[in-house]
Amino acid sequence: MILQAAEVQSAARGTLTLWGEYALADPLVLALVPLALALFWYGRARAGRVVGRVGVAPALPRSWRQHLSWIPPLLQLAGVVLAIGALARPLRSNVESERHSEGVDIALVLDRSGSMQFDDLENGKSRLEVVKNVVGRFAERRMTDRDDAADSVALITFARYPRLLCPFTLDVDALQGFLAQVELAKHQEEDGTAIGVGLAKAVAVLRDSDARSRVCVLLTDGENNVNDITPQAAAELAAEEHIKVYTIFAARYTYQYSPFQGGWVRAGLADSVATGDLERMAALTGGRFYRATDSEDLEQIYAEIESLEKTPRQERVFEETYDLYPWLLVPALACAALAQLSRASWARRIA
Repeated sequence: MILQAAEVQSAARGTLTLWGEYALADPLVLALVPLALALFWYGRARAGRVVGRVGVAPALPRSWRQHLSWIPPLLQLAGVVLAIGALARPLRSNVESERHSEGVDIALVLDRSGSMQFDDLENGKSRLEVVKNVVGRFAERRMTDRDDAADSVALITFARYPRLLCPFTLDVDALQGFLAQVELAKHQEEDGTAIGVGLAKAVAVLRDSDARSRVCVLLTDGENNVNDITPQAAAELAAEEHIKVYTIFAARYTYQYSPFQGGWVRAGLADSVATGDLERMAALTGGRFYRATDSEDLEQIYAEIESLEKTPRQERVFEETYDLYPWLLVPALACAALAQLSRASWARRIA
């Protein structure tokens, strides 16, 4: 930083802010200014009374010295006022802040099983399409630099088997690209709802993270039907690793296949689906369980998770102050010297 020549680093702190980065350390000293003005006018008035007692002299033209007789006392007053200003300790502050952010590592785990094809969350869109839209906006908010803070996000999908599509990254465009490629399970041998396996995959990915806070957000529309790793066992693994798990059940209706009608038909409300595994997973790891029946519910759920998982931030403030009194003291001394010089030279007889 380039400082002005008259600035001297100071240990003082401003107590009265003037404007911007300027302040006064001892503003009470300014109370002497009215006193100096009063003494000045008193002295001028007293000098006038003395002149009034002198006998009337023949009127003579005023000389240039008489016309400029006001300069020495004005210089003296200016010197006093500037000296008082210097005593008030004007300061310039240089304040810098340093923010240190420790982001949250978030594993987004999405169900892509065949049942995610139904359009009960939003008309004209499958469950998977709605989820991808909502999750994409959530990821963008978390990964975009907010107040010098951003979170790393990984994307994992599961049906019968889990798959890490995108490792932890701060590149929101890369994650959005992988999210756009997520498709429903196409073959019967890969279809299923392996909730425990999906969470176990997220735990394995998060285990290598050195982030202070590690979170998994798992979304599904059904019950676990693959017991290679049970939801309970996966939740215990997450709890051991201090990974918080938020679980979301997203469905409005249940469906069943009807060969007579040649396809899937609505069977009833999704309230009948057992969500005990999801609830226990969240409770065991310190997270929360949510139920969404439409896209608005889903938006609100991810917004709430975002508010609960705030990025830890630390802020340190550095402040340096510089004395500006030389800017006032030097002119004060110059005014006093000029006043004295004037009284000793051209204004000697009339001042």
